Amino acid sequence: VQLQASGGGLVQAGGTLRLSCAASGSISSMNAMNWYRQAPGKQRELVAGISRGGSTNYADFVKGRFTISRDNAKNTVYLQMNSLKPEDTAVYYCHAVRLLANYWGEGTQVTVSS
Repeated sequence: VQLQASGGGLVQAGGTLRLSCAASGSISSMNAMNWYRQAPGKQRELVAGISRGGSTNYADFVKGRFTISRDNAKNTVYLQMNSLKPEDTAVYYCHAVRLLANYWGEGTQVTVSS
């Protein structure tokens, strides 16, 4: 499975972006689909995840601001990002898990200016 993230860009603080992660294959068989991010000089961290059953989980630093969703018919996962802050600036990566296999996409840059 190949994952392609898109939707990043430059936005002012308080703005919104929606990231998309398009998979080359079916995502309905994936145990989980996640968004991670990595800021310069920092470790990659989990932002949000959605299970095959639709359960979602969020890092504390995005709760109430970001929403993860999936469209199995389009094999796409989304990350709606509202009320963006400068500290949200990072490269965002799409990640999928199926059994013991992990799949990563190339990241998309999100830059939030103050």
